[in-house]
Amino acid sequence: MRTADRIVIHASLDRVFAAARDVERWPEILPHYRWVRFLERGPDKGGIVEMAAWRPFGPLGYPAWWVSEMRVDASAREIRYRHVRGITRGMDVVWRLRPDGAGAVHVEIVHEWDGPPWPLVGRAAARVVIGPVFVHGIASRTLAGIKRHAERTG
Repeated sequence: MRTADRIVIHASLDRVFAAARDVERWPEILPHYRWVRFLERGPDKGGIVEMAAWRPFGPLGYPAWWVSEMRVDASAREIRYRHVRGITRGMDVVWRLRPDGAGAVHVEIVHEWDGPPWPLVGRAAARVVIGPVFVHGIASRTLAGIKRHAERTG
């Protein structure tokens, strides 16, 4: 399974990167996030982070939860996650931020995963349901919220 979500944000690279990296503030600026908390902090402003979000289905929300190893590469303007707990264990995620030279930042989030270890249906479930419905549903809302936040305050 591979999903890629992209957005253009009209704010400074520093502002966008700070919002993307400051995951503990996400529940304040992203209404679909239930909580984010560090279980262990790393020297690069990353560490082991627990996240929980809502995936809306019409008027109802479905809770999603996972724990990731978060690594921040400030010089490359990338944030990488490796899901270590939850149904998406083993998923690799990379956030890439690239300035366009005209005052905007192109942000891409790529999720890659072989799927859950369910015999016969694991890979299909990842490609047909988990990736396009849950992963894309949360990632697209996250990017839209980061955009609103960075453009409003930046």
